[in-house]
Amino acid sequence: MLIAADKFKGSLTAVEVAEHVTAGLRRAVPGLDVAAVPVADGGDGTVAAALAAGFTRHEARVTGPTGTPVTATFALRDEGTAVVEMAEASGLQHLPAGVFAPLTATTYGTGELLLAALDAGATSIVFGVGGSATTDGGAGMLAALGARFLDADGEPVAPGGGPLRDLATADLTGLDPRLARTGIVLASDVDNPLTGPKGAPAVYGPQKGASEADVAALDAALAHYAEVLERAVGPTAAEHALAPGAGAAGGIGYGALVGLDAAFRPGIDVMLDVLGFAPALAKATFVITGEGSLDTQTLHGKAPAGVAAAARAAGLDVVAVCGRLQLTQEALGAAGIRRAYALTDLEPDPARCMAEAGPLLERTAEQLARDFLI
Repeated sequence: MLIAADKFKGSLTAVEVAEHVTAGLRRAVPGLDVAAVPVADGGDGTVAAALAAGFTRHEARVTGPTGTPVTATFALRDEGTAVVEMAEASGLQHLPAGVFAPLTATTYGTGELLLAALDAGATSIVFGVGGSATTDGGAGMLAALGARFLDADGEPVAPGGGPLRDLATADLTGLDPRLARTGIVLASDVDNPLTGPKGAPAVYGPQKGASEADVAALDAALAHYAEVLERAVGPTAAEHALAPGAGAAGGIGYGALVGLDAAFRPGIDVMLDVLGFAPALAKATFVITGEGSLDTQTLHGKAPAGVAAAARAAGLDVVAVCGRLQLTQEALGAAGIRRAYALTDLEPDPARCMAEAGPLLERTAEQLARDFLI
């Protein structure tokens, strides 16, 4: 049995999910051979999955999204591959409870975190983006890495996406030279462009506290930012603004594509490679995946869909565990998932379900084993 599940957000880490599922399976089938590869799709939990796979933990003190210092973690493997998660530096979890900063939150700390990875010896970086508090197009990140963004008076523009409306000139020539020697993969489950109806401000701005007026202001500011960058680096800046992934994490994807020459790949595909999923899959006869909520978003690049696709290609059955299930059996089948077990079937109250997720997951895994293994 191979357990390759993502976290249950707000309840269990991916490692804890695997532990509870294993306990439940072995309650029904003592001595069952179980292997676990905790997975992530590039969003929050990506570094944790890398650490579970044997990467070494590193910490850096960096600038949080509102300017307050925070401690951020990244993962590094001996041969020089680092996993950097932007949410560690610039994520929503670093905002005061209930307080958003849609116009002024900055990705500067993410740039500092990338510098810390370079200083630690990283020669290739998997850059996971998601869960951001920011909509600054990655300008803060690039500034921390040596770029200059100036207003008409020659002064640095203020942090955040809103002040980019005042941007007059951009200079990327001062970017840390090590970046040119470092392969950077932009790992994301988001394929939105930078601006427009499907862009970062319109689609994700409201989740970060942006009002309708804020969304309009941010969209205009990011469009202006792209125009200034086009003058600075050429037509590729305009092309990247339309590219899949440019709108990821408040447009930090765009900053990575333009300034870091990053290559965009679906986050789950990257992470399955990095975490050693293929060798584990080759030894498996049955696969269990899952995440907190199996819903329509799952089908668009989330971890369970990626795991199921790989397992199905290998001819293996896949079942899923989740906190709540919002997909039809037909949709599950199309994704390669034979059956899904939801914790809410055992405890319908959401608050209690999240509080008791571990024991409920063990009961669920025990039933799964009885259904498929006995």
